[in-house]
Amino acid sequence: MARGTPRSRAAIRPGTSKTTAATKSERAAKSRRAPRSRQNPLRFLARLLAMLCAFAFMVAFAVVLAKLTLEPSPASEALTHTNLRPGRSLRAYLDQPELRDAVRQIGGNLLLGVPFGILVPVVAPRTRGVLRVLLLTATVMLLVEFAQGAMVTGRAFDIDDVILNTTGALIGYLLLGRRLSRAVHARGSRSDSA
Repeated sequence: MARGTPRSRAAIRPGTSKTTAATKSERAAKSRRAPRSRQNPLRFLARLLAMLCAFAFMVAFAVVLAKLTLEPSPASEALTHTNLRPGRSLRAYLDQPELRDAVRQIGGNLLLGVPFGILVPVVAPRTRGVLRVLLLTATVMLLVEFAQGAMVTGRAFDIDDVILNTTGALIGYLLLGRRLSRAVHARGSRSDSA
C-alpha cells in the first residue's frame, strides 16, 4: 500500500474521506465570500444609482444626438454633399475664412462623441476597452450618418463626422469613461469571476 504524504494526512482527519474534506473547504470558501456581499448594501445601492444615472444620461444623449443630427435642414440642402473621402470635409472646414466656423464644426463633432465614450462603458461594462468603445461608437455613428444621408432633408453622409465623433468618444473614454466604469463595476466583476 502506498502511504500518503504528511500534507495529505494533515488535511484529512481520521474518519473523513477526501470528498468530505473538499466539501468542507468549499463551504468555508463560500462562507468567506458571502459576508462581503451582505456587508456592503450601500456599495450595491451606489453602483445601482450610478448605473441608473448613466442610463438616464445615455437616453438624454441619444435624444440630443437625434435632435442635432436627424432634424431636417431644408435651407442647407444645396450646400450639403456626401463625403466618402476621409479628410475632405476637415480640409473644407479649415479652409473657411472664419476660424470660429471651423472650430464649431470640428469641435462640435468631437464633443458629440465624448458622452458616448464616458457613458457606454458604465452602462455596458463588457464594452470597456479602447477597441470595443471605438468599434461601438463607429458603428453607431455610421448608422446615424447613413440615416442622415438617406432620410433627412438638408443632411448628407460625411465620413469625417464619423471619424470626429469616434475620436471624441476615445477622448471621453480615456479621460473619464475608463475610470468611471472601473469604479462602478470593480467589485461586481471580481465577485462574478471568483
